[in-house]
Parts: sequence; structure tokens; C-alpha cells
Amino acid sequence: MENDHDGALEDAREPLMPNNSSCEEGSGSQCSSNNTGTAWMVYLSTFVAVAGSFEVGSCSGYSSPTQNAIREDLSLSIAEYSLFGSILTVGAMIGAITSGPIADYIGRKGAMRFFSTSCAAGWLAIYFAKGALALDIGRLATGYGMGALSFVVPVFIAEIAPKNLRGTLTAVTQLMVATGVSVAFIIGTVLRWRVLALTGLIPCVILHVGLFLIPESPRWLAKRGREKEFETTLQKLRGRAADISYEAIEIKDYIETLERLPKAKLLDLFQRRNLHSVLIGVGLMVLQQFGGINAVCFYVSSIFEVAGFSPSVGTIIYAILQVVVVALNTTIIDKVGRKPLLLVSASGLVIACLITGLSFYLKVHELALKSAPMLAVTGILLYIGTFSAGMGPIPWVIMSEIFPLNIKGVSGSLATLVNWFCAWAVSFTFNFLMSWSSYGTFILYAAINAMTIAFVALLVPETKGRTLEQIQAAIR
Repeated sequence: MENDHDGALEDAREPLMPNNSSCEEGSGSQCSSNNTGTAWMVYLSTFVAVAGSFEVGSCSGYSSPTQNAIREDLSLSIAEYSLFGSILTVGAMIGAITSGPIADYIGRKGAMRFFSTSCAAGWLAIYFAKGALALDIGRLATGYGMGALSFVVPVFIAEIAPKNLRGTLTAVTQLMVATGVSVAFIIGTVLRWRVLALTGLIPCVILHVGLFLIPESPRWLAKRGREKEFETTLQKLRGRAADISYEAIEIKDYIETLERLPKAKLLDLFQRRNLHSVLIGVGLMVLQQFGGINAVCFYVSSIFEVAGFSPSVGTIIYAILQVVVVALNTTIIDKVGRKPLLLVSASGLVIACLITGLSFYLKVHELALKSAPMLAVTGILLYIGTFSAGMGPIPWVIMSEIFPLNIKGVSGSLATLVNWFCAWAVSFTFNFLMSWSSYGTFILYAAINAMTIAFVALLVPETKGRTLEQIQAAIR
């Protein structure tokens, strides 16, 4: 049977996993702890925290609708703008590395306040930029805050939520990221790039103000030995009438279990017993990014323009579709299973890339010019729809399930770092690839997504409905 400590660590370390846990049989006191009283403080805290997730989406979505205007106003070359677009992920890599230690040292609330300040400073630097250097510094700062918030926000939500709400509330973070991207795409079609940068300050302000109204993570307080504050905070989150005794004991036992475990080192990941897990987790992250998602996300507006389709109309359709599919995905992932969704998603990505590549081929060779734009928009929309349904969220879910408890922290950090590095490589090279061959670029992405199908079919186990122990047994 799955250990409760494993589940808690799983939620804390891998926040994008929708873990729909429920009360176990015979755990009456636990059920009482989770289901009595009022959860209004949990909902308020989640609402405040996901402003940080919205900010992550705002940072990611900024470059696509602004590319032409920034290049024209500041006289940037393709190389200079590619650096601006991709340096976001460099900052995110640094943020991903430092977020854990900072959140452990100053608390989840302090970390969210610190990292949102970095985003705010970055947006102001972009707004006042007169040249490439200030622009890149601002983008790096927003990337740093984005990478760190993408870890800290879901961890905070997982740590404050009762067990019966944890899966749903942590899934909201991914939905808010997609919403932030989509809003940036849509309003970016009507706002100038400097004004769009100022809109990135809004979620930062909401987060800063809201943090004064919500409590700190009770798990962090327990870990720091602040027992009185821990119990007061847990009671506030569960409601005045709730019995928190069982949950308080469980959290304290969990903290003690973590402290007894030996600290894993990077080299431990390459021991024979861990190698298969690491290969699956890191491999999915590499394939997710090299399949072209950040190229499409960062430059979707210019893709539509090159294809001869209205950038504003295409971007708005793209943005709405992304939010709808991500919202639907949160309701089916635990019913359909991880592996089937990955296989369907990767297959859809292959078809989408081939359709988009065909549209560019027709345009370059001046064949069926009336059909080319519609093929391009069909391919891009199919791409984002199928990506959001599987290859977007599920690699993060599987990563949280396959790593053994004692290496979960360091392995999760490695996989996240690899993900951001690959995102940087893809976003930096995209414009150069498009200059080389527009249709060849998407044929290349199609080939990588075809490799994903083989990788998933041969190496990735189905983890739905299995305990962590069963998963470990299946992959060794």
C-alpha cells in the first residue's frame, strides 16, 4: 500500500502532478481532519498563490506577439531577438536551481514575494529599454522569477491543501500558466510591447498584496521547529471546527522521515538501480522540448505571418484552444492513463508538424497558395491541442511517480534543469532553422516526435492506479 509520506513528498516535489488522493479505509480521523470545517482559507491562499502561476504564463507568452514591434523599434537583428527570446529560459534554469534552497530558508511566502519582485524588476527593465542590453537583462530577470515561481507556487499549494483537494488545487497551477500565456497572446495583438510589459506587473502586485492575507505553509513551519505557529496555521487552513490532530501527527512524522533519509548526491542517480527511472524522467523532458513546443509558443505569431495567415486571429484561436484543452486534461488524466495519452499526443504532434511543414513547402514552391495558410493554422492548432492533451503535463506527472523517495529531490532538479536547457536550445535555434528551411524545421520536429512514440512505447510504464512501490518494481 502506498505510504502517506511518499504521497506528501510526491506532491511537494512535483507540483504539476494531479494527485487525486482520497481518504483511505479505516482512516476515520484523517477523513475528519480533511473534510470538516471550512476550506475558505485554502481557496483564498490558492487564489493568491496562482497569481504567481499566471505570472509564469505571462513571461512565457510575451515574446510571441511582440517580436516584430520590438525588432522594428529597437533595430534588433534576428540573432539579437533570438537571444532576447531564449534568455528567458537561461534565467529559468537559474531560478529552478535556486528556488528550493531559498524557499526552504525564507519560507514559501517569502520566496514567492522575492521571486515575484524579480519578475517585476524585469518587466520594468523591458519597459524602459532603449537597446538590446537592457532588454536582455529584463528578460533574464523575468526568466529567473518565472523558473522559481513554477516550482514554489505548486509546492506551497500542495503543502496547504487537505488531501481530498490537493490534486484539484495543484492542477490549477498548470491551468493558470496556460491562461497567462493565452492572455499575453490575446492582449498582445492590441497593446504595444512596452504597455504589454507593464501588464506583467499586475499578477506581481496581486501576489504581493495577497501574501499579507494568507498563512505560511504549515509543513515549512513544522520543518523549522515552529510548532505553535504550525498548529495555529493548520487549524486556520482546516477551519475552526476541524479536528487536526491526525494530520498534525502525520506531518510531523513525515518531517522526521525526511530528516532520517540520507541526502542523495548527483552520482547516486547513475547507479544501476536508479538508471532506468532517470532515463525515463530525463528522456521525456528532452523529447518534450525538442519536439518544438517553445519554438511554437514563443514565435506563434511570426509562424502565422510567414505562412500568410492573420497573426492576430491565429494567435487568439491558439490561446483559447490551449486553455480549453488544458482544462479538459485535468479531468481525464487519471481515467485514461498516462501512456495512452502520451502515445496519442505524440502521434498528433507528428501529424501536426507534417501538416505545418507541408504548408510552408507549398508556400516556398508557390503551389496551392490559397490552401497554404489554412494548412499552417490547422497544423499549429492541432499541435497545441495535442501537446496540451499529453506531452505538456504528463512528463511532469510521470517524473513525480517513477523516482524513488530518497532521490526524488535531486532527480527532480536534474530533470527540471534539463527541461529548461532544452527549452533554451529550441527557442534560440528556431529563427535560424526557419531561415535555413521553414518546412525542413517542422519535418525535423516531426521526426523527433516520432522518436517520442517509440520511446514511450518501449520504455515508459503505465503508472495509473499503481502505488509507488509497484511502479518501482515494474521498472527495475
